[in-house]
Amino acid sequence: MLTREELEKSPLFADISYENYLLMLDCFQAVQKSFRTGDLLCDFTAERNNAVGIIERGKASLIRIDEDGISTVLEEMGAGGVFGRMLSFSASSRDSLEVVCRTPCDVLFIDYPHILKRCERACTHHSLLVQNMLRLLSDKAQALSERVDVLSRRSIREKLLCYFHQLSDKTGSDTFTLPFSLSMLADYIATDRSAMMRELKRLRESGELRSDGRTFTLYS
Repeated sequence: MLTREELEKSPLFADISYENYLLMLDCFQAVQKSFRTGDLLCDFTAERNNAVGIIERGKASLIRIDEDGISTVLEEMGAGGVFGRMLSFSASSRDSLEVVCRTPCDVLFIDYPHILKRCERACTHHSLLVQNMLRLLSDKAQALSERVDVLSRRSIREKLLCYFHQLSDKTGSDTFTLPFSLSMLADYIATDRSAMMRELKRLRESGELRSDGRTFTLYS
């Protein structure tokens, strides 16, 4: 289960006290599981997979695999991240959606119907949980919109600059740190890593970009 400090960082349990959180775990029949790096946390193609997962510790990625076997990173999640069939978006029924561990993870699973079904007491913290779930849906829709903006750009250069400007706007600074590795950046913008690295080199040579590992500074 989450510690008091971890609970405060969880968007799903925002404004819910630790005491009420413990009561809800029992009421929802929540199950905690531990995973290793590379393990599959969730496969959305499974017919009976209707649980909401809350990452307590570790990092994971939501990955779309199209019918040609090409993988695209849709979302990066850390502690407090939430995933589930009802919180994901897929453009085609032929696509496969998976959540994969990037590091060892502890995950809490709650069956989705337990969240939607109001308990007999109609408790306030349950209503808060539903509100938080709706807020998460809105946030994920916004993230999807940002992703579409990046992928709609025609060239690798335009995709990179679009994404970098998004990160710059979010941090309020021309200097920012990538939330994932360069290999995963290539997956995120749906392009070949070698081609992306060549374009990054050109941006540095033209003076539009400076980088040190995963830290970048925009000059345009």
